[in-house]
Amino acid sequence: MELVKIYQSLQDLTRLRVLHLLMPGPLCVCHFQTILGEPQVKISKHLAYLRARGLVQCRRQGNWVIYMLPAKPSPTFQVNLACLEKCVDDVPLFMRDRARLTKLAPFLVARGLGGCGPVRLGGGATGSVLGRRSGCG
Repeated sequence: MELVKIYQSLQDLTRLRVLHLLMPGPLCVCHFQTILGEPQVKISKHLAYLRARGLVQCRRQGNWVIYMLPAKPSPTFQVNLACLEKCVDDVPLFMRDRARLTKLAPFLVARGLGGCGPVRLGGGATGSVLGRRSGCG
């Protein structure tokens, strides 16, 4: 039953954060690492879980794997995504994730999703480095 798959997927904080970050658009594994501050293995495990249940899709772009929400999500999944978006508006962890995504956005546009690598945010030498890997996927 689809509803059970959805709720089983939503009962993990990392998967909730991943889905929330995918709402504005596709991301690569290294982007999730950068934003969530989690190791690649953990992120990939959760993405595989979501993919096996049809809640995310992926495509290869060179050496990278780009993840996105389904092109045509079921009405049940759409309702749950809308609820997630509304429910986390004032949750500090999700607000921080979205702020990090917003800071990363100009680099995603400039490099394209397949142009993964170190991203330095902030000014000069004191800016924080987001993403220390040279590639992802």
